[in-house]
Amino acid sequence: MASEISERPARSERPALAGTADNGLKIVVVGGFGVGKTTMVRSVSEIRPLNTEETMTKAGEAVDDLDGVRTKTATTVAFDFGRITLDAHNVLYLFGAPGQERFWFLWDRLFAGTLGAVVLVDTRRLADSWYAIDRLEHHGTPFVVACNDFGGPAHTEAQVREALDLPPEVPLVRCDARSRESSKTVLITLVEHLARLQKAPELLP
Repeated sequence: MASEISERPARSERPALAGTADNGLKIVVVGGFGVGKTTMVRSVSEIRPLNTEETMTKAGEAVDDLDGVRTKTATTVAFDFGRITLDAHNVLYLFGAPGQERFWFLWDRLFAGTLGAVVLVDTRRLADSWYAIDRLEHHGTPFVVACNDFGGPAHTEAQVREALDLPPEVPLVRCDARSRESSKTVLITLVEHLARLQKAPELLP
């Protein structure tokens, strides 16, 4: 009997995910190349995230702007996918968009059915975030902006808002995409922002 018990696989301490949910809320994480989108999805997802990272090649150097990301060795070529449960009835489905310009044609498809978005930015390369903000505003998709910490020079909130031409009603937060708790805070900020917009639809873009 003892040997039979010892051969049983150990039970996971993590509770099983619910098979269904009343509300699946689609969130997209966008931003420039190498700002940490894949890292954020990985850090916060409660399931093993799906990712489409491929090794970067010499051929890609001719078409991708590697300024500021010279140490990057892999890149997303389609999208990242993760999931996080809000409560018994609501889950967030997270989609991380590829950052290189040659994959921007995928963004409009990813935005379909999206409730809201996180624009992840590297304050050392703020200009790389303009396209993401422009496309979200074009689609009328609510978003928050999260400044990922890369250890560069500090910028004030006012400086970042001015550089990105952010309206005052768009939340701006700082985060560390490697941290689950920090990434969860970004998503909570987005959900709270969406709730405010439901109560005040005149603020919608």
